Amino acid sequence: MRVLVVEDEQLLADAIARGLRRESMAVDVVYDGGQAWERIGVNDYDVVLLDRDLPGMHGDELCRRVIEAGGSSRILMLTAASEVSDRVAGLSLGADDYLGKPFAFSELVARVRALGRRAMPPVPPVLEVAGVRLDPSRREVTRNGEPVSLAPKEFAVLEVLMRANGTVVSAEQLLEKAWDENADPFTNVVRVTVMTLRRRLGEPQVVKTIPGSGYRIG
Repeated sequence: MRVLVVEDEQLLADAIARGLRRESMAVDVVYDGGQAWERIGVNDYDVVLLDRDLPGMHGDELCRRVIEAGGSSRILMLTAASEVSDRVAGLSLGADDYLGKPFAFSELVARVRALGRRAMPPVPPVLEVAGVRLDPSRREVTRNGEPVSLAPKEFAVLEVLMRANGTVVSAEQLLEKAWDENADPFTNVVRVTVMTLRRRLGEPQVVKTIPGSGYRIG
């Protein structure tokens, strides 16, 4: 899942990003509305965490532009204003959800995952392919009933492949969905991560390389 955090309180923004990355999400961070609008024009985000009171471009205006531009990005507004009238105003702008500060991080993660599911084609909440079972909400993976321990990026790659439902996923698509904008597209990070994922999942291998195209699971 690719997430954009738009928050002018840099310590809070960076803390949110670190936490979401531990949940195997690819996270980019910006600190004002103008930067956010530029990023949204370049990258496809499943979820945008949007502080309402932003410098550069107000969060309300950014929300309006994102909605008018179309696309599948879901918007979760974050704000210290948590009165009912404030929530109604935020949702009336087109935001998909609203969370007042301060908030429990576990609730934030749950809401981001729920919005991320809405941004993607419908799939079961727990994914199962070829004996591999992945539960995104619990961050648990098993193969033939045995637990499999994965690093965050390995988990993210496996989730992207399983959500593809047997279709081929290119290295570029994996880089887009499982890494943030700081990833170097000219490195072999995708190939190395897939190799490690295969080793952790064990034999027989379920992640297949499709020469010249990418990877699929099944």
